[in-house]
Amino acid sequence: MVVPPPARPERVTKFLKPYILRMHFTNKYVNAQVVHTPTATVAAAASTQEKALRLAMEKEKESTRDVAAAAKIGMILAQRLLVRNIPAVTVFYNRDQKYHGKVKAVIDQLANAGVKFI
Repeated sequence: MVVPPPARPERVTKFLKPYILRMHFTNKYVNAQVVHTPTATVAAAASTQEKALRLAMEKEKESTRDVAAAAKIGMILAQRLLVRNIPAVTVFYNRDQKYHGKVKAVIDQLANAGVKFI
């Protein structure tokens, strides 16, 4: 049984950004997800851990952790966002992330696909 997250009061949710892009990079994989803040649910996600994508990348002898993989994840995530009619997101950076390398690749692909940033 799945327990839904607790609902936040309206006085809190009116100040939250509706959709937040979160990125996580490991030594093997690239993960990106868009979280709907008021309900604390994942609206869309893409990862190089997905079986179909991982097998396709391994077949073409591509890495699942470099900048090219991050760009591919950005494009897939953008397509999934536009299918779900989510036109704009806010970027959430971790303390050690800068707008460079993999982070830049994901964000640039989202922008090129037509997703706007708040």
